[in-house]
Amino acid sequence: MAFELPPLPYDRDALAPHITKETLDYHYGKHHNAYVSKTNAAIEGTDLDGKPLLEVIKAAKAKGDQGLFNNSAQVWNHTFYWNCMSPSGGGTPSGRIGDMITAAFGGFDKFKDEWKSKGAGNFASGWTWLCENASGKLEIVNTDDADTPVVHDGIKPLLTMDVWEHAYYLDRQNDRGAYIDHFFDVINWDFVDSNLDKQEGELVS
Repeated sequence: MAFELPPLPYDRDALAPHITKETLDYHYGKHHNAYVSKTNAAIEGTDLDGKPLLEVIKAAKAKGDQGLFNNSAQVWNHTFYWNCMSPSGGGTPSGRIGDMITAAFGGFDKFKDEWKSKGAGNFASGWTWLCENASGKLEIVNTDDADTPVVHDGIKPLLTMDVWEHAYYLDRQNDRGAYIDHFFDVINWDFVDSNLDKQEGELVS
């Protein structure tokens, strides 16, 4: 069965003014959709046809099939990213994730400073992630291009921020810092917290 573009967990205008409908029309409706289409075209008639997305991503990585890896990983990354945001998101995280952020970074404000620094300093195209490492500690990880924590042992993604230019150019032009500031207003901390209990294959489908 071919992969399908997963539905957004909110309307396309629901994150405005932080992320506008125009951006989601292009970012989700065109970019994400193109990754799905290219992944399907690449696996049609192969031994990966009908396999779960994570299996496709890992097989592409193992085979050194960069084209398939780029497209399939971007399907997963974007699906995870949309779920990391909510119209009712933002604010200071509480519960387990709030406590873990305080323990790891010395408080939420210090976490925000490090997140902004890592995100703004992530050269060119890529992603900034909050991950839980094998020791159960939180760390901020940058990946380049389509790279994703799900192909790296010992780290579980909890939160991601797309820092490819198409994620923010229509709204913020080349001001990635402004995009990051607005991202804090839509983070779905309930989703982030829930990922602490999930196994890799349960994070997103």
